Amino acid sequence: MKFIIQRDYLLQSVQDVMKAVTSRTTIPILTGIKIVAHEEGVTLTGSDSDISIESFIQKELEGDEIVEIKQRGSIVLQARFFSEIIKKLPTDIVEIEVQPNLQTVIRSGKSEFKLNGLDAEEYPHLPQILEEHIFKIPTNLLKGLIRQTVFSVSTSETRPILTGVNWKVENNELICIATDSHRLALRKAEIEAGNTESYNVVIPGKSLNELIKILDDSSDLVDIVITENQVLFKAKHLLFFSRLLEGNYPDTGRLIPNESKTEVVVVTKQFLNAIDRASLLAREGRNNVVKLATMEGGAIEISSITPEIGTVVEEIPSQSIAGEELKISFSAKYMMDALKALEGSEIQISFTGAMRPFVIRPLHDDSILQLILPVRTY
Repeated sequence: MKFIIQRDYLLQSVQDVMKAVTSRTTIPILTGIKIVAHEEGVTLTGSDSDISIESFIQKELEGDEIVEIKQRGSIVLQARFFSEIIKKLPTDIVEIEVQPNLQTVIRSGKSEFKLNGLDAEEYPHLPQILEEHIFKIPTNLLKGLIRQTVFSVSTSETRPILTGVNWKVENNELICIATDSHRLALRKAEIEAGNTESYNVVIPGKSLNELIKILDDSSDLVDIVITENQVLFKAKHLLFFSRLLEGNYPDTGRLIPNESKTEVVVVTKQFLNAIDRASLLAREGRNNVVKLATMEGGAIEISSITPEIGTVVEEIPSQSIAGEELKISFSAKYMMDALKALEGSEIQISFTGAMRPFVIRPLHDDSILQLILPVRTY
């Protein structure tokens, strides 16, 4: 194998596939990146057997030559060393040549590295996915859907299914739900489905977090293919495979209250900043708990008491308060995570009592909600 390539394109691809490579693997060859030079260009693959990423560099782009293939072939190179080398090469042009003994020469300017390679035939094959049922989502919407839900997945392995995000597709609508049993995030979106297949799968939160790091912010469509145990995201020059979590996701529909006793509308930024200030003292305490109380005249009091440090009290105006008086305590971190995920300048918070879950939504937007369980304080 021998090819000459523009360094920036190679580096971008290396950094993308590195997101699937881990040093903690029982399969030694998976600590490497597989490189294949073929007629159309160069393909790089990284995998940790849960996530696999394939990045394709085409021979030319808009008339510019990016890769010149001198000899087709393939090799697996140690990911950590290979990525560091490419990052630090002196010139914009890189030549990579595999010698008969699998030793690989990397040249750039006056610099030459030799890396011991592994036989690419030994590298596990990517899952073969039949692309019968595809639905499409614009890249920027897909990133939004993930960002607005994935932070609510559980970080504890006691219930593995909760470490993923539940994706349900029905009637050309995608519903994404994540919960760690203390809070819940839900986001809905219309999708272009080639058919009316319905799905109900759970995608690991870790996979989705890696996916949003490598997608660009364009409105190009991403093809999504779901099978029994894999999901494939297909972007322009990128294939991203992830295994699905096994098991049934809990029915979260009954967690979301239908009625409310107190409705509060606030300016998102003002409310977020007040919670942030209240959490300055709360954060030091073990609990990170902030209290909210409705007051006469439409104001809201945000407070936090940490006996060994001090107290903070702040009043902020509300746009409106309707219903019963209320005092409630909750995690400042959960509230701030939820507020950062919501779009819109004003939010509506619906409470059904001091010990019941409450729901936060942007005003006049039913496609997204955040739910938080209050904290008992005595």
